[in-house]
Amino acid sequence: MSSIAMLIVNPSSGKEKGKKYLKFAEETLLKRFDRVDVRLTEKGGDATIFARESAKKHYDACIAMGGDGTLNETINGLANQAHRPTFGLIPLGTVNDLARALKIPKQPKQAIKMLAHADESDLDIGKINGHYFMNVVAIGSIPEAVDRVSVKQKTQLGAMAYFIEAAKAYARKEKYHFHIESAEQSYAVESELIIVSLTNSVGGFEKLAPEAEVNDGLFHVFVVSDSTLIERTKLLPQLFSGQVSQNEGLLAFQTNKVAIASDDAILKSNVDGDPDDHLPLHLEVLPSHLKVFVPEKTSNK
Repeated sequence: MSSIAMLIVNPSSGKEKGKKYLKFAEETLLKRFDRVDVRLTEKGGDATIFARESAKKHYDACIAMGGDGTLNETINGLANQAHRPTFGLIPLGTVNDLARALKIPKQPKQAIKMLAHADESDLDIGKINGHYFMNVVAIGSIPEAVDRVSVKQKTQLGAMAYFIEAAKAYARKEKYHFHIESAEQSYAVESELIIVSLTNSVGGFEKLAPEAEVNDGLFHVFVVSDSTLIERTKLLPQLFSGQVSQNEGLLAFQTNKVAIASDDAILKSNVDGDPDDHLPLHLEVLPSHLKVFVPEKTSNK
């Protein structure tokens, strides 16, 4: 029986690297699959439509080449289908958090080469208010500032552009009132930043939750709740380097379900790097929901 893969390409990602590597990706995948169907995205939502098609037609694999937005759309096309092709990714974005968490090479050519002999591993997916995400949900004044990072800033500074805007927002000390209810406990807090992560990589920083695995069935939740015990200028750098303890202005816990609401109704979430739903949010982990291609040495089979 012949094997079929779909290759979804965002041609504009990574300074049009999608166009540059398209032929090489197709040729490489043909070493593993009998047929490769290529789909080029033209607008938001196309990757979701294409991925859904690959699932409904029972393709063996669905590989996305693009930034985190393209990967998020692809996962949203696969996650609610009865048949879910093995997911693959070729990172072309600014941050590429999921690729980092999976130890997939950040250089597109190396990531493509990997797919020819890649293993498969389980991958947790997050569900948020009826749709899906692959890596992180962020809420508060800091994510709202990050949403305002321009294309020019990202091109010039890369992931550092996000950190600069986050630091500016943090300095303004804008806090919101949150009601957080996990499967185990409830919290009422004032915070400028809440992070709900599925992996150890958030915004390109890979030490936020060093113990996090892509298939541990857990959210890793961080709430910057009270920074009076340490200098504010140190908290964010320490947080993203994994050096802040629970009693130093940080509430941290793990759970498989969490609901987040706020008295500030205008507050919007940031999901996998893009603006998303307004609060309230209802999140749950779908454990080992997808199979994903990974380098041979990092397989968790």
